[in-house]
Amino acid sequence: MDRNRSQQPKERRVSSLINRKFVGRTLVGLVVGLLLADGLVQAASPGFMVAAMDHIGLPETFREVLPILTLTCAATLALPSTALIGAVLTTGFLGGAVSLHARIGEFGSPPQIVCLALGVAMWTGLLLWRPDLRQLLFRRDARPATGGQPRTA
Repeated sequence: MDRNRSQQPKERRVSSLINRKFVGRTLVGLVVGLLLADGLVQAASPGFMVAAMDHIGLPETFREVLPILTLTCAATLALPSTALIGAVLTTGFLGGAVSLHARIGEFGSPPQIVCLALGVAMWTGLLLWRPDLRQLLFRRDARPATGGQPRTA
């Protein structure tokens, strides 16, 4: 009986870790799927997409590069070995989209809100999925900042 009690918290921790990883991978997968869909739509260059790019003031040459950037962000984010680099690239990509809309006076527009939501979902998912990244970013160091040596004046 006592043996089951001592194992119960460990089982809960493992279950909690599995749930975190599942939710994290699902969130990252959702962001990857949306980036893939966006990149494919950009590559097809339908009329509404061309009109939106003209409204923002993007040159025609950028229309060829934008789908490649979007799909590259999605691909690097999708692979576990490059997910961290993909998250950094995607953050820059989404930040660029937000700044483009802010430049034309569309602060708080739906595209900006979507970019913000994708960024939050991506980083939340990555932190849930990768406990090592969570420890790296939010570690609590028991040592003082001076390296344990008292300061002398």
